Formats: sequence, C-alpha cells, structure tokens
Amino acid sequence: MNIVPRQNGDIVILYLKGDIDINSSIFIETVGYHLENGIVDILCDFAEVDLVDYTGLSVLAIAYKNVLNHHGRMKFINVPIHIKNIFSMVCLDTVFEIYDDEAVALGSFKEDRVIAEIKKKQLRRRFKRLPLSIPVKFKLKHVKEAKLQKGKAFNLSAIGAYILCDKAHALGDILALQMSLMPKPGLMELDAKVVWVAKRELMPQLYPGMGVEFYNINSMVQSTLIQYVERNLSSQEAKE
Repeated sequence: MNIVPRQNGDIVILYLKGDIDINSSIFIETVGYHLENGIVDILCDFAEVDLVDYTGLSVLAIAYKNVLNHHGRMKFINVPIHIKNIFSMVCLDTVFEIYDDEAVALGSFKEDRVIAEIKKKQLRRRFKRLPLSIPVKFKLKHVKEAKLQKGKAFNLSAIGAYILCDKAHALGDILALQMSLMPKPGLMELDAKVVWVAKRELMPQLYPGMGVEFYNINSMVQSTLIQYVERNLSSQEAKE
C-alpha cells in the first residue's frame, strides 16, 4: 500500500492506496510517526483502498488503539461499501467514525475538542487542588537516554500538578514522574502529559514551570492522591 500524508492544521490526513493486508505495517509506522511528533488527530481517506483482509483489520485495530493511547482520534472517510460491509461483519462500524465528506470529518475533530474541553473543566471542578512544595523527579518517558530532572510540585490534585523546574518541557511531552507523598513510604510513579507552560511575562513567580495532567492513571493511584489532597487540605484549614 501507499500512503500520502497531508497536514490540515493540527490534523493529518492519510490518503491510502492499495490493499491493507499483512504487508501494511507501513500504516502502523506512519501513524506512530505522527503520534510521536505530536499529531494525534488522524483522518484516513479510503477512496483508493481496494481491499482490507483479516490481517488488515488487525493492522487498523493496532493503529487505532495506538491513537487512543495517545488521547487522539482516528476517523475515516470515503470508505467503499464493500469495506464498510467488512467493518460491519466484525462490528468495527460501531467503533470507527466514518464520514462521506472530508470537510464534515475535519469539523467533527473541532467539535470533539470543544466537548472534551467542557468535560475537562467539569472534571477539574470535581477534584480539589492542594498548594504545597514537595520535590519531584521527572524525565521524558519515551526517550531511552533521557536524563532525570528535579523540580518542585507547586500544587497537586488527583488529575494533575504544577511543577516548578529549571527547564520546562514542550506541550504534549509525556513524562515519567516520581514523587513521595509523606507519610506514605516509597515513591509514587506516574506518567504525566505537559498541558501548559508558564510564560515569564504573564507568571514571573511561577516561571520556569509547567502544568501536567496525569496520563493513563489507574483508579487506585487516583484514590491515593484524593486522600492525600483532602487530608492535607483539612490539616491546613484546621491551622487557619
């Protein structure tokens, strides 16, 4: 198969041609390349796809799952009817978002972002934020030779933290984060995504620093964070 990518803002459109089968690992590699470079919204154009066999379905599923793991979206346009029927046979038509028009599909990504932002704001209101100053260590998660950096968590909630550090990472970077929540023994290890970076002219007292959102956090770890935040907030309020 052949793939021709075209970027539209922060969305990449992949124009696919040929068969999607056992020889289509290039599709997984192409999707992975864009994800690693911060493009997590992907639109696949099937107008010139002739065939998707059983192995090809696995290729699509692997790439699709990789996009979800990066908190992105993969959608499809111009899917021929015989391929739609194959998707239907294995229930992928209930998983994949399929559109007939490129402009409508591109617009749906923007709508998704608006909805996600609303949900994120609602989520933030559910969790209290604790002002504090505790040491943290972090490094880029997917870089083998990444050096461990030191910083301080300026505040903490069950979904994220603000970290003061010598040098902030770029938006979208995934970090491996370590911190100790005393008196609980040991280190808590979390994956975190950089979602905003302080600007000196706007927040000189918090510069350099970055806001991170905990990434793929499990319920047990989140429960530990909630208990820590609530316990320390209660202690601070009692002192006041």
